[in-house]
Amino acid sequence: MRKALTLLVSGLVITVLSTSYASDLKTIKVSMKETPLEQVLDATIEAVRQSTVSSEISGRITEINFDVDNMVSKGDVLLRVRDVEYRARLNKAEAALSEAKANYKDAELEYERAKDMFNKNVISESQYDRADAALKGAQARVAASKASVAEAKEQLENTAIKAPYSGVVTTRHVELGETVNPGKPLMTGISLDHLRALTEVPQTFINSVRKHKKARVILLDSVASIPAQSLTIFPYADPVRHTFRVRVNLPEKLNNVYPGMLVKVAFTTDDTKRLMIPRNSLVQRSEVSAVYVVNPDGKVKMRQVRIGYTNDKEIEILAGLDAGETIALDPVAAGIALKSLAGDK
Repeated sequence: MRKALTLLVSGLVITVLSTSYASDLKTIKVSMKETPLEQVLDATIEAVRQSTVSSEISGRITEINFDVDNMVSKGDVLLRVRDVEYRARLNKAEAALSEAKANYKDAELEYERAKDMFNKNVISESQYDRADAALKGAQARVAASKASVAEAKEQLENTAIKAPYSGVVTTRHVELGETVNPGKPLMTGISLDHLRALTEVPQTFINSVRKHKKARVILLDSVASIPAQSLTIFPYADPVRHTFRVRVNLPEKLNNVYPGMLVKVAFTTDDTKRLMIPRNSLVQRSEVSAVYVVNPDGKVKMRQVRIGYTNDKEIEILAGLDAGETIALDPVAAGIALKSLAGDK
């Protein structure tokens, strides 16, 4: 006697069979599914943020806090330049500002007195104009002194070279005690949080890539793929290779993905129907691929198949299986049931 219980798991209709041949096997009836037609190309991973920090002042390197392969956080002090001269400039600028403020107060008092006396016809208009000009000159000197203080503060802050973003140091261009000038490269680094894949798309496929704007990055040492967040397609072709450069922007903070890695990018170029089965239901024996087919009478049989397109969860069957047939979802349990059947015989 055979009993059947139909379940709905992750959008798939699963039948649990209980027969004298296959006991409690979870199965699925295979069918044709709408899947993307893809063009797979080689690509290279690169960092979105990669930059070289340069010196903005002149001075001697007195401190180096990080080296190649060191992780840094945004705002960390990478190295320091001798700051004695720049600290003295700031003190001098602040003293000049204090003097300018004091002179401004004197000029303001003198202007108020001159204004009052001019209104009483005690002094001439030229004397009043001189007091007004002196006040405006004192005010301008205060503004200039404030600008000098701001400039001196910025130069002093530039003696501590900080990381513009979190990342890893790839190159150190200076040594301790070395004298640097403005524009001198100090350290080069990249951010591992923001990565993308760079590839060249032949002009034959570029219109389809522009139309669908969908891709996934396939790692060479993994069956998993990473869906692209967006595509950046260059608006011109290489005149020699006749290919379009495309940047495949990836999600942030990926594990085990690093700049310089070779990967594959699968671009969606169209849609098609394929006979798909769950990846976990496939049995791999050396170079032989097979599935366990459950016949209508409940008998379990191992059948060799030829596979094609794959994604993270499913595999296409090119030959060996037809739509409407039922296969076991758990090949281990199906193999045990098949061995039990053989033993009973």
